[in-house]
Amino acid sequence: MAVAHKSAISVGLLYIPVGLYKTSRDIGISFNQLCKDTHERIKYQKICPSCNKEVKANEIIKGYEYEKGRYVVFTEDELDKIKSHKDKTIHIEHFAKMEDIDTIYFEKNYYVVPEPGAEHAYELLRQALLSEKEVAVAQTVFTTKEELMVLYPEEDCIMAKMLFYQEEIQEMPKSLTKVAISTAEMDMAKTMIETMTKKFDISAYHDEYQEKLRNAITTKIQGQDIVSADTGKPDNVIDLMEALKKTVEMSKRGTA
Repeated sequence: MAVAHKSAISVGLLYIPVGLYKTSRDIGISFNQLCKDTHERIKYQKICPSCNKEVKANEIIKGYEYEKGRYVVFTEDELDKIKSHKDKTIHIEHFAKMEDIDTIYFEKNYYVVPEPGAEHAYELLRQALLSEKEVAVAQTVFTTKEELMVLYPEEDCIMAKMLFYQEEIQEMPKSLTKVAISTAEMDMAKTMIETMTKKFDISAYHDEYQEKLRNAITTKIQGQDIVSADTGKPDNVIDLMEALKKTVEMSKRGTA
């Protein structure tokens, strides 16, 4: 697995060289865009309108448009020069209780892996955080953006959970109307939850639609027609209590 970002955790005089590795990978089926008439793959070329030629990757530089049609350009060396030593490290700002971080701010995760020789300090930090049930709130410059993150201790490693900044979070599109819930409705809802409660096991879940898609691809390759999937809809049960009762009965039969 390739390292996504090399840095070092720093707090006071503590310095722990680490690498950040992605925790997930894309396994979804992707489609190419084809010409409707020829079924040839559509090509995208980067063309300079003045040179009227395709521009190769090593001929492209970064530019910021400060006025319409006017740019100030930057080289990678220049972008690196404006980074301070703090920017180049995962600088711990402070520590906080795990429950203080609202999960709405979580964006993506990385495994934090110590570099050779840094294992002892890394393990000390992990165990201390786990013991105190706290996370380390930190910042680092990742490409051209300063990322806010929490270093979250797990049983066998530290996770870097990237956070959205507060200004990146959108408000709910509309406020929710408060409604009265009867005791009978609440009791039945609790019963539904209790009958459907079991230990979470991630291995029990997989993308069933991807399986259908792969089967459809095989079917098309073999020159066969795609058969419509079952589009039946459940009965529209208007009464809330009746819906809850039926859901409980289905759960007890293992069909919910």
